[in-house]
Amino acid sequence: MSPALPRPADDGVVTAAPRANAVVAVLAFGGIVVSLMQTLVIPIVPELPKLLNAPASDTAWAVTATLLAAAVAVPMTGRLGDMYGKRRMLLASLVLLIAGSVTAALSDALAPMIVGRALQGMASGVIPLGISIMRDELPAERLGSATALMSASLGVGGALGLPAAALIADNFDWHVLFWSSAGMGVVALLLVLSVVPESKVRSGGRFDVVGGLGMAAGLLCLLLPISKGGDWGWDSGTTLGLFGACVLILLLWGWYELRTDQPLVDLRTTARRQVLVTNLASIALGFGMFAMSLVLPQLLQLPEATGYGLGKSLLTAGLVMAPSGLVMMAVAPVSAALSKARGPKASLMLGSLIVAAGYSLNILLMSEVWQLVLVSCVIGSGIGFTYGAMPALIMGAVPPSQSGAANSLNTLMRSIGTSTASAVAGVILSQLTIGFGGVALPSEDGFRTVLAVGGGAALLAFVVASFIPRHGVGSAADRGAAEAATDADDHDIELARSED
Repeated sequence: MSPALPRPADDGVVTAAPRANAVVAVLAFGGIVVSLMQTLVIPIVPELPKLLNAPASDTAWAVTATLLAAAVAVPMTGRLGDMYGKRRMLLASLVLLIAGSVTAALSDALAPMIVGRALQGMASGVIPLGISIMRDELPAERLGSATALMSASLGVGGALGLPAAALIADNFDWHVLFWSSAGMGVVALLLVLSVVPESKVRSGGRFDVVGGLGMAAGLLCLLLPISKGGDWGWDSGTTLGLFGACVLILLLWGWYELRTDQPLVDLRTTARRQVLVTNLASIALGFGMFAMSLVLPQLLQLPEATGYGLGKSLLTAGLVMAPSGLVMMAVAPVSAALSKARGPKASLMLGSLIVAAGYSLNILLMSEVWQLVLVSCVIGSGIGFTYGAMPALIMGAVPPSQSGAANSLNTLMRSIGTSTASAVAGVILSQLTIGFGGVALPSEDGFRTVLAVGGGAALLAFVVASFIPRHGVGSAADRGAAEAATDADDHDIELARSED
């Protein structure tokens, strides 16, 4: 028997299986709404110092706060979902998104804006929670395509959000951005209440408070210097001190997690080859995905007089990026079909190669708008393959009672990759510059270097993914094997404890 026996929900929720299409549509919509928060403030970032009457170095926290809050909240909401109900935590996440949006919409000062953006970031667990709900509720034949679509919603929302946010910022008061996100959050909340059932699969137990605080502290010490190192100086005492604290805290956290009965993160499960290698590939792919988002909008908006800029508006830049989100959505069922036929490892490796090819193409084609549309679609299709495969790989190696925590950790790995991409690209572009009207602008060589690094990260993901076990994953038999492996691990642990 499993040490974490799934037990029926006891809150009176009707458990009759709803229509699978409605569940998939509602959860994917929720994922897109949450991922929109990534690009929501980009159109107004240059104006925030004036709008909030604060220096630019402080208003940058309107972006950083969302990143840090998401990193801390995602693994915790995943574990809480496994314990107390995934739908319940999904609803709580959407409530936080609405509260954060309303707080930011009512703000005209920096402090409430940062609070609102942090609350929005805390809703980022919606996507891994949605994937875990799908595993519990959908028939096996629908699971692959549904989880691929849900996973891809992270990129879809980010791609579609930029032109929508730019359009609102250009034509309305900036507060409308946040009222709009609050409205979408309310719609998603009501749809989840109406359509999505509560899962019967729960692990129960108590929440690992010490582990949660330790992970939060370690992640903050990692992501804060990655995000702010360019401003503080990469060799400054603050930056190096935080990196050192990160190593120490996470080592102590890992030691504690291995010795507690009900850890926040089951490191023994995480260390299984399939889970570990998939998470490592996810970091590289997160890096590869974000490099495109950093380079293409800048190329489009730089003045034509530079010789390589295209002199377009932010709205045009968003419209150029938007098709990549649609391509991700379109590729999701193709990725699922390939995963079903050849295994999700094949989808992950193929997608990594497509992303690398897209960056190679971008290095050669960056002088016309249509070329950047083409490149973004190629890279978007590769991301669609990879993001559809990762949940299947993770869920094929963990029991249902741990799927929320495992998917959340995988989402966190992608976020670490995107944060690292932002830092590395910032260093490269700040070093390779040209003078233009008395201002230092990123040079064409700088952009090509970032694109080459992004392509290299995708190739690294391909190499890492090749170490994933060859056997098929994602089927009911594989999930049963994963549960049996977990049972065996926990039995050995309990036996060792009794002997001690």
